Amino acid sequence: MKHMATRCAISGIGELKPTRRTDGVNTMDLLLKVSAEAAEDAGIEPGAIDGLLVGPQVGETPQHVPATVAEYFGMQPTMSNVVDLGGASGPGMIWRAAAAIEAGQCETVLCVLGNHRNPVAPRSPNRNPAREFDTPFGASGANTSYALLMQAHMAEYACTPEDYALIAAGARENAQLNPMAIFHGQPASVEEVLASPMVASPLHLFEIVMPVAGGEAVIVTTAKRAAKGPHRPIELWGAGEKLTHRAVSQAPSLISGPLKPSMARALSQAGLGVKQMDFLSLYDCYTIMVAATIEDAGLCAPGEFGAWLRDNGGMGPLARQPINTHGGQLGFGQPDLAGGMTHVVEAVRQLRGDAEGRQIDNCNTALITGNGATMSEAVALVLGASA
Repeated sequence: MKHMATRCAISGIGELKPTRRTDGVNTMDLLLKVSAEAAEDAGIEPGAIDGLLVGPQVGETPQHVPATVAEYFGMQPTMSNVVDLGGASGPGMIWRAAAAIEAGQCETVLCVLGNHRNPVAPRSPNRNPAREFDTPFGASGANTSYALLMQAHMAEYACTPEDYALIAAGARENAQLNPMAIFHGQPASVEEVLASPMVASPLHLFEIVMPVAGGEAVIVTTAKRAAKGPHRPIELWGAGEKLTHRAVSQAPSLISGPLKPSMARALSQAGLGVKQMDFLSLYDCYTIMVAATIEDAGLCAPGEFGAWLRDNGGMGPLARQPINTHGGQLGFGQPDLAGGMTHVVEAVRQLRGDAEGRQIDNCNTALITGNGATMSEAVALVLGASA
C-alpha cells in the first residue's frame, strides 16, 4: 500500500497534566518541560533535534517566536517555522514536519504547543471582517459563533439537544478512564449536560471546552531513526488541509466545513476509507464541531450523527469506532493551541498499544482532525502503526 510519507514516523510524545492556573510559571518553561518529555519518550538526546515547529502564541515574545524558543531551548535547528492554524495547528505541524524531512531540510522535528494561564495585557484593536461584520452584531467570541453554527445545524436537520449532549456526555465518560483529564472523577450524563447553564443558545456550559494550562509535544523523524527508538513507530499515511474563511459571517456554509475536503484528501492519500479507521481522534472544542465532523467524514448522512453515535455504542474504547478516548478537549481540557495536539498524542498512544486503562483492541489506524477559528481552518491526518 502506498502512503503519503512512509519514510517518516512519530517516535516520541510529551504531555503535561492540565491545570486551571500556573502562577509563577511562564509559557517557555512549559514548552521546555513537555519537549524534554517527548525527547525522552523518543529515546533521543535533545541535540538530535534539528527541526522546530511552534505556535504563534508564546507570551514571552510577540515575534521571532521560533528563534526565541530555540534560543531558550539551546537549539540551532536547520528548519523552523510558526504554524498558525488555531486549533488545527497541532495536526498541521505533523505533516509539515514530514514534508520538511522529505525535502531533506532536517531529520528530526520537535512540534510543540502550550500555554500558561496568567493574566495578559489586552490586544490592540484591529480591522478585519470579524471586527466589521461579526462583532458589531454580538458575534464577538467563539461561544456565540459556534452557537450560530449549532442553530443552523439544528434548523436544517431537526437534530435534538439530546443528540449534541451525547457528545459531551461521551467525552466526560472517556475522561473517567484518563487520570490526566481535568474532568477525571467528574462524569456528566446527557441530562446533566442539558441541565448545565445555557451560555449561548443552544450551547450549554458542558458543551463548551474548558481552557486550561498545559502542553503537548511530538517528535517526527525518519522511519530509520524511529525504528531504533524504544516504541513502535507511528507513520503518517495521509494529510489534508483547507482554509475557507476567518469570520463566521464569511463562511461558505454554516452546516459543513473545510474538514470535509481535508479528511477526504487524507484518507485518499492513505488509500483507506473512513470506516476502516480503528480510532477517531476528532477536534471537539464544542459539541457541534464533533457532530459536523462525523457527518462531513461520511460516517453517516447529514443530520444523523445522533443516531450514528447510538448505533456506534457511544464513544468509549469498546465502541465500534471509538472517539477521543482521552476525554477529548471537552473532557481532558483545552491547553490553548495545544488542544489540537492532544488528539495527536492520544492517537499515538492508541496505535502504540499503550493507552493504559482505555486501550482499543487491534488499533492500527487513526483519523485525527484539527480545527481553527470558527470551523475555518482544517487539518486532517491519517496515522498508521508500522508493520
